[in-house]
Amino acid sequence: MKPVTWIPLLWGVICGAAASGNYHWEISNVIASLACMFMSGPLLAGYTQTINDYYDREIDAINEPYRPIPSGAISLIQVKIQIWVLLLAGLAVAYGLDMWAGHSTPSVLLLALGGSLVSFIYSAPPLKLKQNGWVGNYALGASYIALPWWAGQALFGQLTWTTALLTLAYSLAGLGIAVINDFKSVEGDKELGLQSLPVVFGIKKASWISAGMIDIFQLAMVVVLISIGQHLASVLLILLIIPQMTFQDIWLLRDPLKFDVKYQASAQPFLILGMLVTAIAIGHSSLIKVL
Repeated sequence: MKPVTWIPLLWGVICGAAASGNYHWEISNVIASLACMFMSGPLLAGYTQTINDYYDREIDAINEPYRPIPSGAISLIQVKIQIWVLLLAGLAVAYGLDMWAGHSTPSVLLLALGGSLVSFIYSAPPLKLKQNGWVGNYALGASYIALPWWAGQALFGQLTWTTALLTLAYSLAGLGIAVINDFKSVEGDKELGLQSLPVVFGIKKASWISAGMIDIFQLAMVVVLISIGQHLASVLLILLIIPQMTFQDIWLLRDPLKFDVKYQASAQPFLILGMLVTAIAIGHSSLIKVL
């Protein structure tokens, strides 16, 4: 279930709650936000990771044979049970959150269903979105940035089309992050015909594509914040982008295979802090709420 991968989703829920402009530090709200994080991270991200490992077992047998499925540490029957338990528990929590929020339309449940469907077609044939580097990585980026943000915002306020589109644009930065995860799987991807960006463009060019996607769309968010009058937030976001670009040069662009973990550990905290700055600015922007 890869607990380290839950962190962006937990943070996404926080950003969505902040962007709603309607989160108050009350016991009921804290419990609801924790439940939303539990749904987004351990349950549905856990479901995503487990189903991905299930369908990637042949690739993992080449790239990472020590993983639980190819190593035989867990049987396929046990994996299938885990997939269903995580999925149904996640959907149950989503429905409970809608009941708590008094939604006439079960918006959190619909988001959970949509995200679960994306997770399935990302990993499973015949669609298997991850076969295409651009489509698959964007689906992954949107699932880790936009979906938990939407869930948090829908839970505590109202999700607008403007915010939805902005977070989908922000998810293009997530596409850049998703590319980094493909570096370690190049050999298996080549052998099984998956067109990841490192396979298509090579490691070096893919690292530049990754860095460019992350930087360009964060800078685009700076322009958006300026346009809605959130000038302090735009300055803070620029200050967070600068060290991230520095670590890109130190780690990612010099040797992405050797330093991918160091890059993610050093640079991604600035990315997620930038997300929160953007979310708080959106939550305080009357223009965004009107749109």
